[in-house]
Amino acid sequence: MSAEVTGDPTLLIADDDAAFRLALGDALGKRGFAVSLAGSAEEAEALARAQVFEYALVDVRMPGRSGIDLVSALRSLDDGIRIVVFTGYGTIANAVTAIRAGAVDYLTKPVDAARCARALLGFPPAAGGEEDLPSLERVEWEYLQRVLADCDGNVSEAARKLRMHRRSLQRKLSRLPPRS
Repeated sequence: MSAEVTGDPTLLIADDDAAFRLALGDALGKRGFAVSLAGSAEEAEALARAQVFEYALVDVRMPGRSGIDLVSALRSLDDGIRIVVFTGYGTIANAVTAIRAGAVDYLTKPVDAARCARALLGFPPAAGGEEDLPSLERVEWEYLQRVLADCDGNVSEAARKLRMHRRSLQRKLSRLPPRS
């Protein structure tokens, strides 16, 4: 059923991780959004040219054009769209660039549907529980895992990228993930 018939707010989700994109789309669909999914910036822009969206959730790192470029493109197509950017590689520089490009909020992964919906609708973060910040040890462990994944599991290459000794990296990776 189309969003015009149901009156549901239209949402575009652009993320290259298919499983995450589908799960988030399903969860936000259950929260009352009419969801359209895109696996790349190019696909998302094509959808935005064909349909007007009230909201967009955009991942920063995607193959091809970046999510920041997509934010600018979406903003140029429709200045009224509320865009929230999320990423697993959060930096202050990325956040500033995303906001300057036209995003209204910037979330770091892992994110859930409740947190995304609150950001899209402009509500402040919920107090306690789900919005608690992860520990520094947890953030470091997740970052090391992402860099290792980017290096296809090659510990030596990951250690070079991280500018740390290979054995130090192996020691950190051998530990269980810290609790959030």
